[in-house]
Amino acid sequence: MAGGRMRWLPGIFQGFLLAFVGLGIWEVLFVYEENKCSMTYMFEYPEYLKIKLPKKLSTKYPSYGLYLYGEGDSAEASKYLKATGIPVLFLPGNAGSYRQVRSLGSVALRKAENIHNKFHFDFFSIDFNEELVALYGGSLEKQTKFVHACIKVILRLYKDQNVAPSSVAIVGHSMGGIVARALFTLPNFKPTLISVIITQATPHVAPVLLLDSYLIDFYTTVNNHWILKEKDLRNITILSVGGGFRDYQVRSGLTIVPSLGLYNNTLNVVTSAIPKAWLSTDHLCIVWCKELVLATVRAFFDLVDHHTNQITTDLETRMSVLHHHFVNYSEKDSEDNLESSVSFSGSSALWSEIKTYKWTYTSPEFSAQEPKAAYFILPLPSEGEPYSNLYCRNNNLEPSNWIYGCMKSNQSVCAGKWNPFPFYALSDRLKYFTVSQEGIDLTGKAELLKMYKIVNFNLEEYRSFSHFVIHISKATVNKQFSIECEFLTAASRMMSTPVTNVLSFGASASRVVINSTGLMHNVQLQDFNKIYQAFEIHVESHCQFPHGKTTDVYRFHVPWSHEDSVVTSVPSSTVIFAKLHRARPENDNSVPELQLHTARSCRYEITIRTSFFEVLGQLIRFHGVYLPMYVVANILLTFGRQLIHLYSEGHCSDFNIALSAAAKPYKVIPFVNLAVFLSRPCIIKKEYEPINLRSSSIMIFLLFIIWTTCGAVALILAYLLYLVQVLRLQASVQTMKGILNLAPKQETMKKAAMASSAKEEGGKSETTEYLPKEPEQLSLVSHKLLSVSDVEDAVDTLQIHITILNLLNWIILFSAPSFIYWLKNLRYARKLDPDPYGFVAIILVLTMGVLINSHTTLVKRSKLLKYAARLQLLLAIAMAAFGLVHLYRVPYFVTLSLVLHALCCLV
Repeated sequence: MAGGRMRWLPGIFQGFLLAFVGLGIWEVLFVYEENKCSMTYMFEYPEYLKIKLPKKLSTKYPSYGLYLYGEGDSAEASKYLKATGIPVLFLPGNAGSYRQVRSLGSVALRKAENIHNKFHFDFFSIDFNEELVALYGGSLEKQTKFVHACIKVILRLYKDQNVAPSSVAIVGHSMGGIVARALFTLPNFKPTLISVIITQATPHVAPVLLLDSYLIDFYTTVNNHWILKEKDLRNITILSVGGGFRDYQVRSGLTIVPSLGLYNNTLNVVTSAIPKAWLSTDHLCIVWCKELVLATVRAFFDLVDHHTNQITTDLETRMSVLHHHFVNYSEKDSEDNLESSVSFSGSSALWSEIKTYKWTYTSPEFSAQEPKAAYFILPLPSEGEPYSNLYCRNNNLEPSNWIYGCMKSNQSVCAGKWNPFPFYALSDRLKYFTVSQEGIDLTGKAELLKMYKIVNFNLEEYRSFSHFVIHISKATVNKQFSIECEFLTAASRMMSTPVTNVLSFGASASRVVINSTGLMHNVQLQDFNKIYQAFEIHVESHCQFPHGKTTDVYRFHVPWSHEDSVVTSVPSSTVIFAKLHRARPENDNSVPELQLHTARSCRYEITIRTSFFEVLGQLIRFHGVYLPMYVVANILLTFGRQLIHLYSEGHCSDFNIALSAAAKPYKVIPFVNLAVFLSRPCIIKKEYEPINLRSSSIMIFLLFIIWTTCGAVALILAYLLYLVQVLRLQASVQTMKGILNLAPKQETMKKAAMASSAKEEGGKSETTEYLPKEPEQLSLVSHKLLSVSDVEDAVDTLQIHITILNLLNWIILFSAPSFIYWLKNLRYARKLDPDPYGFVAIILVLTMGVLINSHTTLVKRSKLLKYAARLQLLLAIAMAAFGLVHLYRVPYFVTLSLVLHALCCLV
């Protein structure tokens, strides 16, 4: 009884693992935030003007093209090919279209009209024939060379311009971004031809799937070049944007540009952290998402040097602009200095000194007095007072410049005479002044966080100041706005809690209670630094007083990566899912934080639990690419189990039984059951010839196909021939079983033999009722001499062919991208060059020519069977070691396994 239960344990264990894998896949593919992107619409009908390329170039790349985007009047002007703007080149990605440029191009045209066309951008786009370059790397080098030629063509269009551009900016989506970086690896490429590269959801670190060696060779060349030549490429500014958790095709951890970090020329961000966006995008949406398109176009316009009307060559300015639009948006013009000297208004301005350490002001709904500018002065606490920071935020305060500092050297300027007519009815602690003075504009230090503009000054950095000044302009007087400020001690607002263990399954929780008397609090999440960790954070607020439309802002902040996520909440219950796109780097001791921008007089209860569902999703997101290799490895182990059983017992075990026996947890991951398919074909011949004229002719034909087209075509044809042969074998076996109708087999055959003997003696046997009634069936039994061993051999052969078919399925799957690429380009070239599966196809065609007629009777007599069976485990181990990430290596190990089996048929 106990033994029976024990036999069920592996199945139960495998069932749980299979369920976990299914839940993880479900979480990655279907459980994410709703699409919050706004659609980008064209104002006029989009047109794509095809640029005429030199004949030599168009002949060499007949399937590629170069286009210029236009709408309405701009499209009409572009037809004469008089380029007068700033060139930007869009590179589509895997299966991408050159028409995807329309979102950027249309918004850029409208913005140029808003500045009365002082300058504008010309958006070019390349047609790569929608090639599957993420799966087939053989065309990446060809695309790179074509882009290089197109850049030269584009710059020649501006040769008659007074200040002709000498470089282009590039926007690359998906694999288009890696092609942009690959330009610099070309031997005759001049780095000065490119100024700025913006990539969208580009897997810079490594390909998502390594299905051929050309992909890994291409990536290795590009990334090594950028690391080894980092000093030479420091003048190239790169912005890489990842789509967040909605993009399940390219996880954001892969979008980090590999770099030694010696020069400040690279910025990596996730869309959830981009100001004015704060959302996640899927792989295609990132191209047209209005929030991101606006940020990109604004950045391009701010990158322009107004002296040359071209993109600035100043590296610091470029990085400042990109940080402004994609990291910390202060609403101050990015081209201005973060701290600049300004002059305040004259005698009409009203000055008020704030003498409290916590100050809140909400504008009145209506003021009958004439609007006047006002300045509120906040004196710095003395060094002996226990305050380390000044925190201020405003909502709906205009204009963008709103906070300043007074230097101690100008302290006398920050004083004035009493104003008997206060502009605002504030507490009697305030004094009012009318003065004219200068100050330092600190608005560039502010950060836009949803509806708030926030500053958090470390007072130690501003001890040279005597006061901070908050400015309210005339334009804001009759508008609803609010300002809140407080001096605080940073240590008192910082709390820390350890996160729960991943294996707690959400049963335990970490809790933090904040009795808020301030505006800002930080909760450090200790021990949170691994990619497989995921937590569900509940924030529940209880306020003593009604706050109307007061809104809290919560931000999950990751200090080592720009991947923050921001949520807003009117005081109530809010759920935040915290997980990482990128693990904490080595030698980095920083800790993720939950930043709460809160209301005063509220109580906040924070509960942190492990989200096991999200943990499964993280495991699939980061390690799901290993699944194909493990499936093939388990099939190889099953194949070895069947061969061992054939050698030791004389017959082959069923595929499912062999799989259950071979797929042990300590060997390979048991959820390989996903790959089992339940077909059972088989065929029998009494005479078995491993190689005959028919199979030889087929092999020669398929080798000719490889030589003239591509290896994937031959593999698919060979697979179809093998499948047809197996189905015919299955039909023959089913017919034999129907004829014999043996149950039990040996007893029935014995009675058949007795009946045959009685007939020869001229008598009548009582067992004749067991014989077939039809003459044809009787003739089949007597003349072909079918026996139980024949049927068992047939079933053994069936099981071997099922396993071989499972292995061939994966080879066909891995070679499918190169077949699709060849098919799409068939009108341009009959031969695929380079061919990643040419060598594998040659070996497999020769091998399958032997296997298609193979039979276990021959295999059982082979001297190599014992060794071939034992080698399957070694092949599975080697494949796991060398093919875990490099999936293109898996077919080589499968081919070697099948070659060993073919040798068993011959030797």
